[in-house]
Amino acid sequence: MGRVAVAMSGGVDSSTAAAILHQEGHEVVGLTLQLWDYGEINNERRLGRCCSPTDIADARAVAAHLDFPHYVFDHTKAFQAEIVEPFLDAYTAGDTPSPCIRCNRKVKFGLLRRLAHSLGADLLATGHYARLSEESGRPVLRKGIDPDKDQSYFLFDVPAEQLRNVCFPIGEYSKHEVRDAARRLDLPVADKAESYELCFIPDGDKNAFVERHRTEHSKRSIAIRDIDGHSLGQATGLHRFTIGQRRGLGIASNDRLYVLDIDADAASVTVGPRQELASTTLLAERCNWLAIDAPNSPMQISARIRHRHREAQAIITPIHRDQYQVEFSVPQIAVTPGQGIAFYDGNLLLGGGWITRQQTKGTAATMSC
Repeated sequence: MGRVAVAMSGGVDSSTAAAILHQEGHEVVGLTLQLWDYGEINNERRLGRCCSPTDIADARAVAAHLDFPHYVFDHTKAFQAEIVEPFLDAYTAGDTPSPCIRCNRKVKFGLLRRLAHSLGADLLATGHYARLSEESGRPVLRKGIDPDKDQSYFLFDVPAEQLRNVCFPIGEYSKHEVRDAARRLDLPVADKAESYELCFIPDGDKNAFVERHRTEHSKRSIAIRDIDGHSLGQATGLHRFTIGQRRGLGIASNDRLYVLDIDADAASVTVGPRQELASTTLLAERCNWLAIDAPNSPMQISARIRHRHREAQAIITPIHRDQYQVEFSVPQIAVTPGQGIAFYDGNLLLGGGWITRQQTKGTAATMSC
């Protein structure tokens, strides 16, 4: 049994992962990254978001309960530069970012593996609901056993090299089983509520956050147009719109209108009926491949364009370098630039990429590179 460094967020999942390894006889050491300054948030304790002071205290309490060391490392500067700034830039450019996916690649696995190594750990463990093994000399990721909690989608962008000497102890467990194990072990966080908001926006008000940090951009006047280019009104700030949005458009209409397209250069938003959201084709770039080498010819896969989205059959075709055209057998609703797309073969995560443009009836985007 070697030393295992466990990334502890203060929640029940990572705490139970640590407890399982501890019970198995591993020498466990807890690691927590402080990634955001909560000093000006007065109600943080009530909100209880990931990596907050309360969560750090909870992680420390679990480590004390199980009698293993726990360390906190301040990486707020790296988090600001690698996650928060690109998040703000994406919204002001009309995209909808996925900071948790980016954080796994840029901050969590990269930093934590180095920290684990510095502490003499042989393995890094996290509380992700996913299954990881090594086959033919390469790390292979599969969906977690619990389909409602599977987090493999959030891991598609992590380079294979960063997954070496990593383990996911609760990937074979359901959420119910994790809760039961935490209660059986009398963990202080056994009944702690889950956190769903972004750790750096604990009140969930994304618009207010962008407006505080990108004041000038957020005041930019935006033209709202129908699919024929006719003006329907004005709004303020591209960050207030995302593909598929229906509420909060700021215009009066007898019809249900949805955001179909966002054009940052023209400072305009196109709206229209829901059927115009249907997309058959998208372009994915910066693709990362895990279970297979990068395909050099068309390949049939199943694709997920959002974490909670149902997978759909598709053909991926290499376009240029790490860019792929994805053509769905069934049109998808609200394909959104800035979001991630994960590629699967059954439970096997093949890899994924970042959506850069969509092709819909309403926007008639081109697929040229």
